[in-house]
Amino acid sequence: MGRVLAFLALLLAGLAARPALAQEAPQDSPAIHAFCSLPATLDTPLEALATTTGGWDCEDREPSLGPERMALRFDLSGATQQPNFLIARRATLDAVHVLVRDRDGATRGASFTLDTAYPAHIGGFFKVPLPGLNANSTQVFAVFDGVTQPITFSQAHLAPDDPGDDPAGRKLLLALAALSGMLLLPLFFNLAFYRVLRQSFVLWHSLLTLAILGQIVFNSGLSIHIVDLSVTTINAAYGVAFGVAVASAAMFAWSYIEPGKLDPRLRRTLPLAAAYVVAINLAQTFFPTVHRESQSYLFYIAHIPILLLFVAVLVDALRRGSRAAKFQAAGWIPLLLVGLLRLLGQLTPLMAPTDALMLFYVGTVLEVLATTMGVADRFLALRLERDRAQAEALSLEKLAEHDALTGLMNRRAIGSRFDELHQAGFDCFALIDLDHFKRINDSFGHEVGDQVLRATAKALSPDRDTMALRMGGEEFLLLLRGEKAQERAEQRRQAITSRVASMVPGLDSPVTASMGLVEIPRSAMKRADFGYAYSSADKLLYEAKEAGRNRTVAQRLQGFPVERRRQARGREVA
Repeated sequence: MGRVLAFLALLLAGLAARPALAQEAPQDSPAIHAFCSLPATLDTPLEALATTTGGWDCEDREPSLGPERMALRFDLSGATQQPNFLIARRATLDAVHVLVRDRDGATRGASFTLDTAYPAHIGGFFKVPLPGLNANSTQVFAVFDGVTQPITFSQAHLAPDDPGDDPAGRKLLLALAALSGMLLLPLFFNLAFYRVLRQSFVLWHSLLTLAILGQIVFNSGLSIHIVDLSVTTINAAYGVAFGVAVASAAMFAWSYIEPGKLDPRLRRTLPLAAAYVVAINLAQTFFPTVHRESQSYLFYIAHIPILLLFVAVLVDALRRGSRAAKFQAAGWIPLLLVGLLRLLGQLTPLMAPTDALMLFYVGTVLEVLATTMGVADRFLALRLERDRAQAEALSLEKLAEHDALTGLMNRRAIGSRFDELHQAGFDCFALIDLDHFKRINDSFGHEVGDQVLRATAKALSPDRDTMALRMGGEEFLLLLRGEKAQERAEQRRQAITSRVASMVPGLDSPVTASMGLVEIPRSAMKRADFGYAYSSADKLLYEAKEAGRNRTVAQRLQGFPVERRRQARGREVA
């Protein structure tokens, strides 16, 4: 697992270093990324910005959010292809104004809000058309009012087409569509897992998967091909999905990491962190213009404790030997790296602001795959544990329902099942008692008496149509079904004498048994009653004892209540 994680870290670090993630344009790209910036106030006329020659900063790629209005100037002199759109990163803003200036000084402009701008087909951008651009146009001015994210400035550029309409963009969109479809598979697995296990971590993983799917759909441009949504709505949906994803990841870890494998204080903190994340993301999503200049930074700063908490959870769980944490680490490390890159880009001068989208997409794949494997692993572990517990319970139940001395079933095994067995055809109820057994114990000792009981159990020989039970002491029970049930029961009673003689030598007299047998046809008793059957057979057994022992007294029930008809038969042993 450690080697896998190291490989993933190297892979993702390599992806992070790619120019595409830093939003650098290729050398031969027709897009225009270079611009000069000029801060202004809202009362500065747009036309004045288009004619101002001084004050433009052409070095700073990250203009400040402090000014109410920020103008970006793009020069068209080096363009290899005429641009048609201003492309910028989606973020909350009051308005964006686009002005086109010709060689003769003529200007044309148009203004847009996020509700009138167009979502780009890929990559979390929005676009607005350039008004009246022609061969005489020399400059384009993009004037932003009330921007809340510096990445909107740093990634603004002019392009001839929507970035999702070129071949590379369509291929990426198809790949993301395939990825989104793949993310649906864990949901079906979770449904099957939850039906069996009823564990809360399966539900949290499902919510996490749905939230990640929502982020991809709304941030990649896939949503545009599904439903017509404004940029404002897409921003809000993505913000909610992001908050839910982080919160559900915290709750998944809270319920997924094994008991005893995580510091209780960290475990208690995870639900609080989930609620905290939802709160700050809802605030950022629906109240983005409060403290506009600092809110973006505060939003990212507010996520630092969450990042540190997730790292602490992983380290502590891994240190304690958690198997679940290994899967969690494989899923979290790529996305933690995405979060780190975003924080570094937004809060430090070490790198340009970036969403690290390619890294994010790769990370989501690894996260869902790793945690799905983890859920499956836990499913198998819990299923194995449950099966083992059931096997142990069955074993204990079997021990409880079997006589330790003879190996036959005991009275406990028959009482609740008697009606079921009766319906299955076991309608011959034979109660057997050894004659003068107390004399054997008194004369030869209990060890010899136990040998006699074991030999008796061998003589009763249960089979597919015969059940043999030890009811207690020297009393046994036969349940029989099928043809000649009485004859088979009698054969087993008589076999006791020869079996004991062969297995327990040295006794001074043969061991015999008396039997009370009652047949209970299903027509006579629709619902068999064990107590009634036992009482009837016990009375017959008493009559056999009174008649001289070593014999059977039988009765066939004709109804309930019944007039008994008895048949005495047997052979006395001299």
